[in-house]
Amino acid sequence: MESGQIRLNKATGEWVIYAPSRRKRPQDFQQASQDKPELINHHKSCPFCDGNEMEKEPILLEIINPDHSHWQTRVVANKFPALTTLESPERTLNGIYMIMPGYGCHEVVIESPEHQQTLATMPVTEVEIVIETYHQRYLKLMEDPQTMMVIIFRNHGKGAGASLRHPHSQIIATGIVPSHRRWQETEAQRYFDHWGRCVYCDILAFEKQEKKRIIEENDLFVAFIPFAAEVPCEIMIIPKQHQADFGSISEAEKTAFTQILHDVLGRLYHKLNNPDYNYVINTAARYKADEPQLHWYCQIQPRLTTPAGFEMGSGIRINPSIPEVDAAFLRDK
Repeated sequence: MESGQIRLNKATGEWVIYAPSRRKRPQDFQQASQDKPELINHHKSCPFCDGNEMEKEPILLEIINPDHSHWQTRVVANKFPALTTLESPERTLNGIYMIMPGYGCHEVVIESPEHQQTLATMPVTEVEIVIETYHQRYLKLMEDPQTMMVIIFRNHGKGAGASLRHPHSQIIATGIVPSHRRWQETEAQRYFDHWGRCVYCDILAFEKQEKKRIIEENDLFVAFIPFAAEVPCEIMIIPKQHQADFGSISEAEKTAFTQILHDVLGRLYHKLNNPDYNYVINTAARYKADEPQLHWYCQIQPRLTTPAGFEMGSGIRINPSIPEVDAAFLRDK
């Protein structure tokens, strides 16, 4: 496709502009200058490395590796939390403005005792323990009736907001549901009210039929480049079984999700030379877990381009890459 296009995201109603004249090939986005991880297992100044426990907050969860010789994952409170349970979720007014104390919870998931690892380079069995850690903390945080939403996310690389190299993810629980999430819920509800079906299930069925944007598939999950991807090589991983809540996944689904996440992160690592990226597990807010129009999924966005003034002024993203071309590039091992 030589000329540009504007595509509509079926799930959100957002437009994305495609300008292929701004680039040549998918491999043009390869991070040629990206540093490879240091080949060391331990860093004396890293607060997450084994033996530096004095630098960490109290351990909230620890999972031991299968041979019971060492810890595999740890969860600690974030030393510089965005939100804290020491605050109250009660709202007040300051003149015409509403204020709410910074109530919530901010945790760090230390994914491995080894300093140089990433999810892309770890054995898949170790990544599965990371997913198990996510699941256990998600369920624990949702036990608090004041928690309205739990966001599980990973920032990889400085360009994606990571301040430490040691492999880690973060979990934030909030006492509010932001308008961004409510807007997504509203769009899904509107689609369901019109068609009587989940928009994400329809997207999944069409992607499986077309196959042009699919990167990887197993019995329970599909990974594909969205039709209206906002950035080059954006990936969506979605369960085939309709379910709104990440907390409701089965043991088999944890394993299958681990396998496909490990696979696609490995493709990004090797084909784009370890790019910076963010991923987030988008799951239902409290009281929405059983809604028929909602569907949880994992969204991965490599940081290969920088939004500029047009994006800021219009709210429309410009993607210089074509989803079908990116999918073929990542699909080809």
